[in-house]
Amino acid sequence: MQNWYMLTLVGRDRQGIVAEVSQALFKAGGNLGEASMARLGGNFTVMLMLQIDAEKEEIKNLLQPLGKKLGLFFHIDEIVGTLHHHVEPNFRLSVHGADQAGIVAMVTGVLAELKFNILNLESDVGGSPEKPIYIMHIEGFADCSHSSLEKSIKPLVDEKNIIIHLVPIDTMMGCLLYTSPSP
Repeated sequence: MQNWYMLTLVGRDRQGIVAEVSQALFKAGGNLGEASMARLGGNFTVMLMLQIDAEKEEIKNLLQPLGKKLGLFFHIDEIVGTLHHHVEPNFRLSVHGADQAGIVAMVTGVLAELKFNILNLESDVGGSPEKPIYIMHIEGFADCSHSSLEKSIKPLVDEKNIIIHLVPIDTMMGCLLYTSPSP
């Protein structure tokens, strides 16, 4: 029986992590679903859905030698795997301001009150050690108007001295297909 798992891996960034992990899982009969991988502060993080005919303990035994070789910590959770049930974002926020404790909590708290479903959140610290700048990009879905979102985030802009750009995303816009030029 095929079980679904959420596999999380974290370790110092180096070349080949994705190749070695995905090859080991493929050789064991695993099929990857949705995945998110990113480099954060010199570390590489992987979060992926794995469908495999194995129990959690078997996956641990498979990954332990690889984790030791690559210096990865891993965690496995059994999940309900439902692919092809995507929620498309209809708003994007870009947040910039002096790095200060609580920016993420303040912004996401306001969004939560509006039942804004965060689908993607990326953040970084730029600037210099003397003048750090916090940068955050959020994409999500809200069943409200652009103006009501703007009205709700305005106090953060006024009181916390941060800049927030709110942009609606047109999900009906279509996409361009790329085809390779003929030889």
